[in-house]
Amino acid sequence: MKTLINKRLLPTSTAGSLPKPAWLAEPEKLWSPWKLEGNELTEGKQDALRISLQEQKLAGIDIVSDGEQTRQHFVTTFIEHLNGVDFENRKTVKIRDRYDASVPTVVGPVSRQKSVFVEDAKFLRQQTTQPIKWALPGPMTMIDTLYDDHYKSREKLAWEFAKILNQEAKELEAVGVDIIQFDEPAFNVFFDDVNEWGIACLERAIEGLKCETAVHICYGYGIKANTDWKKTLGTEWRQYEEAFPKLQKSNIDIISLECHNSHVPMELLELIRGKKVMVGAIDVATNKIETPEEVADTLRKALQFVDADKLYPCTNCGMTPLSRQVARGKLSALSAGADIIRKELAAK
Repeated sequence: MKTLINKRLLPTSTAGSLPKPAWLAEPEKLWSPWKLEGNELTEGKQDALRISLQEQKLAGIDIVSDGEQTRQHFVTTFIEHLNGVDFENRKTVKIRDRYDASVPTVVGPVSRQKSVFVEDAKFLRQQTTQPIKWALPGPMTMIDTLYDDHYKSREKLAWEFAKILNQEAKELEAVGVDIIQFDEPAFNVFFDDVNEWGIACLERAIEGLKCETAVHICYGYGIKANTDWKKTLGTEWRQYEEAFPKLQKSNIDIISLECHNSHVPMELLELIRGKKVMVGAIDVATNKIETPEEVADTLRKALQFVDADKLYPCTNCGMTPLSRQVARGKLSALSAGADIIRKELAAK
């Protein structure tokens, strides 16, 4: 599997979500409710997945995904399928110390009755021969999207989720997923927890996997709560400095991060030298479509600190809150920018 992904220099991919069609869910909105029910919803999700895949292919994306068309939200859709979580009994919590959200409550031991995404991943695998990536929420981001009334310990709950995620990941690998990505935006917030047990929990989630594994750490979707937070971070965003040294020593294969239009100093990538890096070269917090040259410029800067055979051009985060037209333009720009750099490297 790993050789298949590495055949092309600078293989492009997305961080995860892509906009949903208007007939499936309300566009440009997080947590948007489904517009269909029952069998129609199942078919609608599969149709949306096919469209999302086709748009990635037309844009020239190398490592494709489901565009998260089959889930309402990147964290809660996974949690919905677990025992021990009550979605009727909701509490308001502050997510990533940033914004209030109404979330379900952990009321008993958490466990997974059956696979959550395996049928969807199998369906994606049937549609394409390209390498496929599947995103799962990371343990720390999961506990940050819940109210815990049972374990009363962030760490204990995270370890339980890590075990459940490992079961799911092994089944995804078995149906042909090439890269399993764990989304951990919480790694940019809870630095002490990350280093004390967060990375260890993540390694528990990937235990025994033979496919490639990735962790995606960003500054969030392009929603107001996140863009307002970014304005408070000053001219240099050095949050990655906290987790990178330990991640560099971890068993995770790929680190996915936000670079374009951010104030992340590019030299921080030196801290993960040796790892494969999904470099976010597309800003998801603006409707302005990057030019291929802007993408290429971000990649050139990253190449000072990441070896070319380990650089994977990517988006900063998911694109659910954007229009489909804007997302299409951004995917095409990502491919075209990567192509500019491939030609430059070939000329050398």
